[in-house]
This record gives sequence, C-alpha cells and structure tokens, in this order.
Amino acid sequence: MGPMLRWSWLLGVALMAPAAMPAGGADVRQPQVRRRVGVGGHLHVASDAPLRLSPLAVAPRLSTLRAGTSLRLLRRWSAADGNDWLHVQPLGEDQPRGWLRA
Repeated sequence: MGPMLRWSWLLGVALMAPAAMPAGGADVRQPQVRRRVGVGGHLHVASDAPLRLSPLAVAPRLSTLRAGTSLRLLRRWSAADGNDWLHVQPLGEDQPRGWLRA
C-alpha cells in the first residue's frame, strides 16, 4: 500500500503544480483599459442639415442644424444600405443629441 499511496500523491502534485506556475491558469491579470484616441475634435455643419432621432432616413426630424453649427462627434455608424451616419451633440446649445447622414 505504501508505493501505491506514494505514486498517487506524486501524480496529484504533478497535476496540480502547473496551475500555480506563471504559464498555468493561476496567472490572474486585470484587463488593460483601452481608450479610443482621436475621436474627439469638433465638426462644423457645412450646410443646413436635418438632425434625426435615429439613423434612418424616415426617422422623425428633431431639428434643422444651421450651417456653421459646431458639433461633437459621439459615434459613427454604417447602415446596411451603405449610408454612414454620425451621432452628434450640438455644442453650446440646448439641442438634443441626434443623427446626421454623413
């Protein structure tokens, strides 16, 4: 019984030891925080454009942005029909966020 117990103990240690090594499963790291760079910056409307509630051509119009209005870009979305839409926030005004067709 002595050699059998010794071999089972050795096998148990051999199976558990790799989990505590750096290449094993016990190596726990916090995920790195990734930030998008270069998305900021202000846009300006070149001509009067409708600000829409959603990125659809048939979506209700929230308002009309006048030429020269400064905007902050929040995100960009490409529709299935090939149109690009910009989710924007007008700066310095009490207008809501909305979508512009790019």
